[in-house]
Amino acid sequence: MLPQLSPPDLAARAAAEGFVLLDVREPWEVQTARIEIPGASAVHIPMHLIPLRLAELPRTQPVACICHHGARSAQVVAFLLRQGFDDVYNLAGGIDAWSTHVDPGVPRY
Repeated sequence: MLPQLSPPDLAARAAAEGFVLLDVREPWEVQTARIEIPGASAVHIPMHLIPLRLAELPRTQPVACICHHGARSAQVVAFLLRQGFDDVYNLAGGIDAWSTHVDPGVPRY
């Protein structure tokens, strides 16, 4: 099973642990809705570009992968684990669940 965090767990841990929020959605989706957590850094790399831009991802910080509902980000987590990343998590339910459980100000689409 892939490592994943619920939206409330990510909200509680992200800033304190210096998470990188890796958003793997398409640019139009990021413009529609995004997660911002003070103390966490955000990186946007669409899923299909992850293999080409792998060097941009830190291996020394925890990475939370984010998409709309969690399916694409789960695939990215599996890929990153195969590439030797060991502190990566899928945001369970994606940004849609974040909006429902943590921040209703984040638009649902």
